[in-house]
Amino acid sequence: MKKVIRLMVLTVMSLFTATAAEAQTKVETTLAADVVSQYIWRGWDLGHTSFQPTLGVGYKGLSLTAWGSTGLTEASDTREFDLTLGYTICGFNIGVTDYWFNEGLDPLNRYFKYDAHGTNHVFEANVGYDFGFASIRWFTNFAGNDGRTKSGKRAYSSYFEISVPFRLGGVSWSATAGAVPYATDFYDADGFAVTNISLRATKDIRITDSFRIPIFGQITANPRSQDAYLVFGFTLKP
Repeated sequence: MKKVIRLMVLTVMSLFTATAAEAQTKVETTLAADVVSQYIWRGWDLGHTSFQPTLGVGYKGLSLTAWGSTGLTEASDTREFDLTLGYTICGFNIGVTDYWFNEGLDPLNRYFKYDAHGTNHVFEANVGYDFGFASIRWFTNFAGNDGRTKSGKRAYSSYFEISVPFRLGGVSWSATAGAVPYATDFYDADGFAVTNISLRATKDIRITDSFRIPIFGQITANPRSQDAYLVFGFTLKP
C-alpha cells in the first residue's frame, strides 16, 4: 500500500513539474492600461491625470515591454514612451530602458533623433534582486539626455530603491524607499538625497465572476523637494 501511495505521489509531482516546465516555455503577453489621478515617478511630479498603457511579451525570463504616459486633463503634461528589454532569473533581474519624453534637447521633439547632444531620449541600465520579502534595484543613466554634475560633466544619474511587500486587511501593500546617491540635476540633487518614500495599497474589485479591476492608492513623500502626494488609480486588463 505504501508503494502504491508513493507511486501516486511521484506521478502527480512529475505531472506538475512537466506542466510548470511547459508553462515556462510559453510566450506570455502583457496588455494593460493604468489611469492615475497624478503621474508621480520616483517621488517627482510629472503630470496630472494620465493614461498609461503597457504592451509586452516575455519568454523564458526575457521580456520586451513598451510603456507610455499621456496627460488627460492638461495639454502641457509630460508625454512619454519607454521601451524596456529585461531578463529575470531566480530573483535576479537586469535590464535597459530607452525613455523618450516630449521635452528635451530637441526643440522639434523628434522621436528618431538620437544625437547625444540633441536628443529627447534617456538610456538607463538597471539591476536588482527580489528576495521575496524585499527587493532592491539600482538604476543608472548611461547615454542620451542625462543630467549634469555641479562642474557641468555628465552625471551618470543614478537612483536606487528598496521595496517591501506585505498583506494587511485583505489588501496587498508595498512600502518603498528610494534615494539618489550623488549629485545630478536630473533628479535636482546636489548630493545624496532621499526622493521617494511611498506606501501603496492594491485591491481587486470584482465586477463580474470573471472580470475584476485592480484599484490602488498611493501616498508618496519627497523629502528632497518637500512635496507629498496622494494618488489613486485603476488598471484595465483582459
